[in-house]
Amino acid sequence: MVRGARQPQQPRSRLAPRLTGTVEKPPRKRRSSIRGSGDSSHSQSQGERYQHFTEKTEFALQEIMSSGGAEDDIPQGERKTVTDFCYLLDKSKQLFNGLRDLPQYGQKQWQSYFGRTFDVYTKLWKFQQQHRQVLDNRYGLKRWQIGEIASKIGQLYYHYYLRTSETSYLNEAFSFYSAIRQRSYYSQVNKEDRPELVVKKLRYYARFIVVCLLLNKMDVVKDLVKELSDEIEDYTHRFNTEDQVEWNLVLQEVAAFIEADPVMVLNDDNTIVITSNRLAETGAPLLEQGMIVGQLSLADALIIGNCNNQVKFSELTVDMFRMLQALEREPMNLASQMNKPGMQESADKPTRRENPHKYLLYKPTFSQLYTFLAASFKELPANSVLLIYLSATGVFPTGRSDSEGPYDFGGVLTNSNRDIINGDAIHKRNQSHKEMHCLHPGDLYPFTRKPLFIIVDSSNSVAYKNFTNLFGQPLVCLLSPTAYPKALQDQSQRGSLFTLFLNNPLMAFLFVSGLSSMRRGLWEKCQEYLRKINRDIAQLLTHSRSIDQAFLQFFGDEFLRLLLTRFIFCSATMRMHKIFRETRNYPESYPQLPRDETVENPHLQKHILELASILDVRNVFFENTIDDY
Repeated sequence: MVRGARQPQQPRSRLAPRLTGTVEKPPRKRRSSIRGSGDSSHSQSQGERYQHFTEKTEFALQEIMSSGGAEDDIPQGERKTVTDFCYLLDKSKQLFNGLRDLPQYGQKQWQSYFGRTFDVYTKLWKFQQQHRQVLDNRYGLKRWQIGEIASKIGQLYYHYYLRTSETSYLNEAFSFYSAIRQRSYYSQVNKEDRPELVVKKLRYYARFIVVCLLLNKMDVVKDLVKELSDEIEDYTHRFNTEDQVEWNLVLQEVAAFIEADPVMVLNDDNTIVITSNRLAETGAPLLEQGMIVGQLSLADALIIGNCNNQVKFSELTVDMFRMLQALEREPMNLASQMNKPGMQESADKPTRRENPHKYLLYKPTFSQLYTFLAASFKELPANSVLLIYLSATGVFPTGRSDSEGPYDFGGVLTNSNRDIINGDAIHKRNQSHKEMHCLHPGDLYPFTRKPLFIIVDSSNSVAYKNFTNLFGQPLVCLLSPTAYPKALQDQSQRGSLFTLFLNNPLMAFLFVSGLSSMRRGLWEKCQEYLRKINRDIAQLLTHSRSIDQAFLQFFGDEFLRLLLTRFIFCSATMRMHKIFRETRNYPESYPQLPRDETVENPHLQKHILELASILDVRNVFFENTIDDY
C-alpha cells in the first residue's frame, strides 16, 4: 500500500489499512493513461530478467515433478506457460511494492508508475484465467493465490481513488473484493498451518471494510465485521499469536465507527436506512438568473484531523470521514465509463465528473502539513480554490502578550504535544515556548496569495477570526463554536456537531432537537423542505447589499455553495435554540456575515420554526424574533 510520510507513533492498530496519503487530481487522459504502456527503455533489462526466470522456473518444475518422476514429460508449451506466469507474478510484486516509494504529493510523478502496475496486473489476471488448468497441474496454483492477485487489483483501484478522489474507483475496488468473498478464494487458508496466510486473509477483510465504509455499504460492513471476528477468534486460537489485542482493536474501531451517527432513519420494518451525504445531482442549490457570483472552483482540499478521543478507523476520524464525503459527488458505476483490467475500452463513455483533489492528513507534524500545503499551493490551477479543513484540539495563548499578532491568539494542534527526535517522543520541558505543531493563523498567511477557504472545527477556532487578508485574494474562514451547552449530551467522541451540520444538516438538526430516530417518510419530507431552505439562503446571500464579496466569489462552486448555505443554517439554528445561550455556542466567520440579512434573518427563522413544527419539536426554539408574514 502507498504509505504516507513517516508519522510519529500514534495509539492506533498497525493492522488496519492506512487511509492517509496523497490524493491527486483526476487525470484528464483517457483510460489508456491509467494502464500505461511498456517502456521500451527497459526492454533489455526485461529480457535479461525473463531469461533469469526461465532458469529459475526450470528448477521449480523439477522440484514440483520430482515426486512423480515425470519431469521430462512436460510439454515445452506448458513449461513456457509456467515461466511466463512466474515472470508476471514476480514483476507485479516488484511494481506493487514500489508503490510505497512514490512521492506523496505532486500530480505527475505517480501516474506512469501506476500505469505500468495496472498493465502488469491486467496481463497477470488474464493469463491465469486463460491458463488455469496448466497452472493448476504444473505450477500447483492455489485459490488463495488467485485471491491475492484479485486483492492486489482491488488495492490498486482503492489507491487510485486516494490519488484521484474519483469515487467511481471505489466501486471497482468493491467489485474485486466482493468477487474474492463470493468465490471463497481464501476459504482453504485456514486448513494450512501457515499463520502468515491467515494474516493475509484478515488484512483483506480490513481493506474490504474500509472500501465499504467509504461507499456507505453498512449492511455489508456488519456482515464483514462478524466474519472477521470469527476469523480472528479462529486465528488466535490456532496459533496463539501476540497480535490478538491489535486485531481486536480493529474490530472495536470499526464497530464504534458505524455507530457514530447520533440519529437512526428507519424503514417501516424498523431496518436502518443508509443515507449518503455525498453531493447528489440536486444537492446544492442551483444558481438562479440574476445571481452574480464568482467563477472560482474548488480544486484542492487538505483534510486534517487530530482529535485524540474521537472515533476513528484506519487513520480516518469521524470528522475527517464526514468532510471527505461532503467534498465528493455520488459515485457513478465506473463500468459504464471505464473498463476493468483486461476488458476492451468502451466507445461510448459519459463525461467524468471531477471531485476536488484531497489530501487526508491524520495527526501530521508541522513540517509534514507545510509540505503538503506548499504542494497544493504550487499546483493549484488558475481560478481555483484551496480548502483547508482543520478538526483538532485548540491551543491557547500561555500568557498575556504586548502585541496582538497572528501568532498571539494560539491556534490548533495538528500533532500531539511532543517533539520527535530520532523517532522518540520527547515531552517539552520548557512550557514558555509555543507548541511546535500548533498551526497559527499566521502560518497560513503565505497561502492567502491564492483563493483560500478555511474551515476550523476546534475549541480555539476563534483564533482564526484575527486573520488579515494581505494579498486581496478571496478568503473565507468558517469557525465552529468553541463550546457547546452542558445540557447537550456530549457526543464529541462520535464527531463534532459543527462538522455534522456541514455534512448532514438534517441529522444535526434532529440531534439538537432531542430526536434519536425517525421514519423514512418523514425524513424524506424534511429533506425536501431543507432543500427549499437552502435555496432561500442562497437568495439571501446573493441579494445581500452588505455581504463581503469573498463569499460571493466562492459561491459559484457547488461544493462551497453547499458548505456556505449549511453553515448559515447551522448558525441560525443554534441562535434560535433555547439551550444555546452563550456567544461561544455560536459559529462565527471571517469576514463576518451581516447577521440581519443571513443568520438572524426573520424569513430564515420562520423556515426553521416550520421545520421544527414538521418534527413536532417547535418548543425547543425561541419564537419571539419572528416577524408576522
